[in-house]
Amino acid sequence: MKAMRLTAWGGEPALCEVERPIPREAEVLVRVEAAGLCHSDLHVVDAAAGELPYRAPFTLGHEVAGHVAALGPDADGPAVGERVALYGPWGCGGCARCAVGRDNYCDRRGDLDWHGVGLGRDGGMAEYVLVPSARQLVPIGDLSAAQAAPLCDAGLTSYHTVAGMRHALGEGTTAVVIGVGGLGHLAVQILRATTPSRVFAVDVREEALALAEQSGAHGGTLMRSDTARVLKARTGGLGVDAVLDFVGTTATLELATEVLRSGGELALVGSGGGQLTVRKPGFLPPGLRVSLPFWGTRPELTEVIALARSGALHVETEQFPLSVAREAFGRLRGGQVRGRPVLVPA
Repeated sequence: MKAMRLTAWGGEPALCEVERPIPREAEVLVRVEAAGLCHSDLHVVDAAAGELPYRAPFTLGHEVAGHVAALGPDADGPAVGERVALYGPWGCGGCARCAVGRDNYCDRRGDLDWHGVGLGRDGGMAEYVLVPSARQLVPIGDLSAAQAAPLCDAGLTSYHTVAGMRHALGEGTTAVVIGVGGLGHLAVQILRATTPSRVFAVDVREEALALAEQSGAHGGTLMRSDTARVLKARTGGLGVDAVLDFVGTTATLELATEVLRSGGELALVGSGGGQLTVRKPGFLPPGLRVSLPFWGTRPELTEVIALARSGALHVETEQFPLSVAREAFGRLRGGQVRGRPVLVPA
């Protein structure tokens, strides 16, 4: 079968021919219908040897949807042919958090040489992917695979981020989404669907602000020198209640702390390498709470899928055949994709 693999650190991923996996014990073989392409994949490809705990080579792709093709002799759960999405942040499988579907915060994550499917373990940018257990599968029903696949990270991470601050987003509140890409445009929709908060968007691209408006944002503004003033003016000078930073540069973190009101919530999701100095006393808003969301829980993926099936959540996608995966990587790297790129095996 064909698979897009990182064959060596420091090199570009390559489309390779590999053996189709055979499920053993409790494993499940999934025929891939679609696999999302994420900036995290670029971070993996660009990493130097030793920077990540993963062992090359491995197949990329951590946003995966398809149907069950075969079961190991000890597998239970979905039947052959059932359409599923993969819960991606595979943990150790044995700790208390993994037992309740919180593999994203696995107690033994620091001891593992992977972070999940396609992140140190063979992933879904292939014709088939081997899943260690049916517990990592969520049924998707008639939801299209091209919609379901990005929900496994872009949708799940955004949902988990919003869930962590929903207590602060009641009537009369304001939330700001910085960075309206694959995750940000879904965060806007999730905020609108699950909170009464007003939602504003910030980006450096006019087309991204148009996508934010299409996704339900109440307004948007370009990232520039007066952005903080503009956002504060829209709250009557009070400041905003929550900022979801999907970029994570020093500039976006500075903007976030400048516009947040006292007791505000800051979720740092983007891996832009920015730094935020925390000290007391200092310049940060009093009562500020900072979170570093990582992916989401398995029950939350079920909720995200349900939200999409209800029509409240729609992923803006651009589809590419798996055979031109290298082109899709280049387009994403160049900022030339609107929403989420999705690879579809032939």
